Formats: sequence, structure tokens, C-alpha cells
Amino acid sequence: MVINMKMIDKTVTVFTEELASSAPVPGGGGASALVGAIGIALGDMVGELTVGKKRYADVEEDVRALMARAQELRVRFLALVDGDAEAFAPLAKAYSIPKGDPGRDEIMENALQVACSAPMDIMRSCAEALDLIEEFAAKGSKLAISDAGCGAILCKAAMQAASLNVFINTKSMKDRACAEALEQEAGDLLTKYTAMGDEIYGAVVDKIRQ
Repeated sequence: MVINMKMIDKTVTVFTEELASSAPVPGGGGASALVGAIGIALGDMVGELTVGKKRYADVEEDVRALMARAQELRVRFLALVDGDAEAFAPLAKAYSIPKGDPGRDEIMENALQVACSAPMDIMRSCAEALDLIEEFAAKGSKLAISDAGCGAILCKAAMQAASLNVFINTKSMKDRACAEALEQEAGDLLTKYTAMGDEIYGAVVDKIRQ
């Protein structure tokens, strides 16, 4: 029997079974990170289908650079699948502390801040992913343009999903300055990048249906 097996090393079947269970992890954060990894992988796929083609020789250097960044980002997303579970662990413990315990509030506050760290990193990573996918869609093979659109929508969805894991925790924070700073950053990312995801998707649809 494998002990403490990483979530990303589990089969899709096992991961989704655990996601559907009453277990505290994986949850929305880990699922968001996995979706982000799939989204940027689709962007990288566009690059793979572009390099080496004479028609795209003038942008090949740019596309290879995009691919290198996309590959690093995919590894980061996958690390965040487990990172989210690790960040949530202190909060899960904090909820079990009796409400009358004099140290509960401080422990809970610290745990809430830690629990926000991974979903915020997922949101930031989704922003980077959408920046890359926008370029893949503009410079990559037209035969793979639909994959860029799929990647954009997945990364947009991953960002939106991760934001919910931020907001549910900031709502309970007593340190309102910290909570508001996190909410501001999350809100700014959502404003810019959900619009970008829609724009990429719209541009891809227009190209496909011309």
C-alpha cells in the first residue's frame, strides 16, 4: 500500500472519487490547480503543433519561448494541487479546536491566512497562463486554434474557482486589512483576466467560424 501518495500521482478515477467524497481534500482549490494545468498544457500543445512548420518559421523562436514558460507553469500548477491540500490542513485542524479555547482565535486567524495562500497562487498562475495562451492563439498554428480557446476557457474557470476559495476564507478573517488586501488582489485579477479569457475565446470562435 502506498502511504501519503501525492494527489497528482493518483489516477484520474481515484482523484475524482476522492473529490466527490466527504474527505476535506482534494477540494475546490486542488481541482482549480489541476484545471489550470490542463489549460496551459493545451496552450503548450498549440506550440508543439506550430514549431517546425515552414509557415510559422518567422515566429518559431517566440513560440519556443512561450512553450518553455508554459511547461514551467504546468509544473507549478501540479505542485499547487498538493500545495492547496497542505495549506488547508492547518485550517481543518483549527476548526476542531473547542470554541472556548483561549488560543483558538489566533490559531484560526493564522490558518485562514495560510489557507488563502495556495488559491491566490493558483489565481496568479492562471493570469500568467492566460497571458501565454493569448500569444499562442495569436502566433500558433491555425489548425490548433481551438485548443488555445479551450485552454483559455479552462484557465479562466480555474481562476474563478480559486477565487471562491480565497473569498470564503477572507470572509472569516478578523484581520480586515489583510482580508481586504487579498480580496483586492483577487478582484483585480478577476476583472482583468476573466475578460481576457472571454476575448480569447471570442477571437477563436470568430476565426473558426469565418
